This record gives sequence, C-alpha cells and structure tokens, in this order.
Amino acid sequence: MGNVVVSTVIERPIAVVWDDIRRLDSHVEWMADAETIRFLTDDHAGIGTRFECDTKVGPLRTTDVMEVTEWVEGERIGVRHIGLVTGVGAFILHPVDADRTEFRWDETLSFPWWFGGRIGAVVAHPLLAAIWRRNLRRLRQRLESQ
Repeated sequence: MGNVVVSTVIERPIAVVWDDIRRLDSHVEWMADAETIRFLTDDHAGIGTRFECDTKVGPLRTTDVMEVTEWVEGERIGVRHIGLVTGVGAFILHPVDADRTEFRWDETLSFPWWFGGRIGAVVAHPLLAAIWRRNLRRLRQRLESQ
C-alpha cells in the first residue's frame, strides 16, 4: 500500500502527550475506528505487548492483532500488525518547543488478495489517511482540553 503518514502539533509538552499514548488501552478514547482493545499478554506496555483491537471503518469490521516492536520512552511506539491487515506502524513524538509536541503517525499496511490486495490498498489509502487525521484532531482536542 505504501506509507501513510499523518501528523499534528499538540499544544502540550511531550511528557504529557507520552503519558497519555503510552496507555495503549486509552487509544479507543480518541481513535474513532478503534472500538475495543483486549490485551493478549500480561504486560500492557513495552516491547512484546500483544493486543487485539476491534476496528470499524464504515460497514467493515475486523480484529487487528498487534505486537509492540519498539518502545522508546517519551519518543516512540512501534507495532507490527499480524491480523487480516499486515504491516508496521509507529507513533513518533518530537518536541516542537517546551510546550508543544509534534505527533506523527506512520503506517505501512498490506491487504490480503480477497480484501482487494493492492487495489484495495490504493482505495483505502486516502480513506485511512482521512480517518487517522481525524483521530489526531480528536487526540489533540482531548489533550489540549485537560
């Protein structure tokens, strides 16, 4: 599918943003397409954490299985998608200044042939980018209203 990258600047220090996104189960509070997260491991943070995420995009529903592959405190969470959709993704934080944080969401996903394969990926690319931009707006509003 190629790479989908979306980003936003949040008017909060990087420590505040990290404290929120490090709680993986809280992602359903700002990701409109993520309905439920169920942990498959005892650990709920750090490399090796595995979880299922029930995802809904329009009429389509799937359970996305993910494993945390990168965990750099205050900077980055990387995941590998293992379910119907495969690929890798990352949340990357960069300080803009002492009070503002750039949040970048970077995903590379592949769809199975029966889900459209490369054609499905081409169609999904702008839709997913729009959904993820909306999710980042929701995260920004949530954090800036605290």
